[in-house]
Amino acid sequence: MDIGTLFDPNSIVADLGLIGILAILFAETGLLVGLAFPGDSLLFIAGLAASGSAAALLGGVQLSPLALFIGAPLAAIIGSQLGHFIGAKYGRKLFDRKDGRFFTQARVASTEKWLAKYGVGKAIILARFIPFIRTLINPMCGVVGIPARKFFLWNVIGAIIWTDGVIALGYVLGNKLEGSVDKYLLPIIGLIVLASLAPIALEIIREIRTKRHLS
Repeated sequence: MDIGTLFDPNSIVADLGLIGILAILFAETGLLVGLAFPGDSLLFIAGLAASGSAAALLGGVQLSPLALFIGAPLAAIIGSQLGHFIGAKYGRKLFDRKDGRFFTQARVASTEKWLAKYGVGKAIILARFIPFIRTLINPMCGVVGIPARKFFLWNVIGAIIWTDGVIALGYVLGNKLEGSVDKYLLPIIGLIVLASLAPIALEIIREIRTKRHLS
């Protein structure tokens, strides 16, 4: 299997199927190696693969809607809970690593600010929709000592809203636009990616404005 498959949502769905989708979701939410995985676009493509447009788009791959809608949030919940456990177990030294291609201290700082700014519940739910932060916030919650039970409650809520919400978008559009969804696929995925990066961009703009105001 080409390693590039793990970073291409179409290939993950077409080549690895439901098991591959759930494994990627688990890794993205539970392990720091999942920082680069395509969570949002993967969920959208998975929704298409469970819709009436699956055969035309993914070479005949058809996912079970029931298995997908149940399995995806479970994978995200279990992965996030593992991330919290790792953070609580190994503490701050987990984040003292040197900058790598995907893991950077700047992203750790952004995650800390995100948690402090919005509080536990809102931060965990909103973080689900933001690349990198949705991976880092789980161990970060463990590091700062958020109780496992409290984290679990918001983890479940956030996982269901994120996974089933994005899957439902792909599933509904796939059924509505059956036969022509391929014309809109790239623009829709592009919008999803832009929407997921927008909060980070806004945060950077706010910081720049704050620094200019203070200087």
